[in-house]
Amino acid sequence: MNTQLSVSTNVVWHRATVTRARREAQNGHRGAILWFTGLSGSGKSTLAHAVEEALHQRGCRTFVLDGDNVRHGLCGDLGFSAKDRQENIRRIGEMAKIFMEAGVIVLTAFISPYCADRERVRGIVERGDFIEIYCDTPIEICESRDVKGLYKKARAGQLAEFTGITSPYEAPENSELAVHTGATDLDVCVQQVINKITQHGIIASANSKKPCATS
Repeated sequence: MNTQLSVSTNVVWHRATVTRARREAQNGHRGAILWFTGLSGSGKSTLAHAVEEALHQRGCRTFVLDGDNVRHGLCGDLGFSAKDRQENIRRIGEMAKIFMEAGVIVLTAFISPYCADRERVRGIVERGDFIEIYCDTPIEICESRDVKGLYKKARAGQLAEFTGITSPYEAPENSELAVHTGATDLDVCVQQVINKITQHGIIASANSKKPCATS
């Protein structure tokens, strides 16, 4: 897949003396993108924030980019057409990359319904920097939760281009981790994510003397 995007003219990349490696050494862990994807109501935001809490308690540098929150500002000008969804994920991917380069573990909670858009984000970072976490919850459970009342509106024809009802969701086929958020306790799901990023060397084992930075 071609992940090359257009670049503004008459610009030169400025290389900083404070590098990602130096930031990561100071933090005591790697920067990374933990990309939570799944249907509306699948528990993406809940899980992302719970994982952030667990990492924060270990002294890790973290930040959650949440789908609804970014549409209050950064992506407030976008709708929910396929083109706007693609641009939404492109912007978030670039923002997540900046956080990662700062040595932060950035957790993104977005439906991100299209495989190509998620793979495009994966393609702009190095191998091992992007961890896709699929919140695998059947639509029946997501719809029964319907925290925001969106499924009800979509079923009533009051909400166009709603993922899973009037717009497609392309589930990951090879995500780094699939978490069954509809049937598994939150604490167990959190531990599954922690175990996975430990395996990938993003954080050290809890048994080590310095899992993450402490100051």
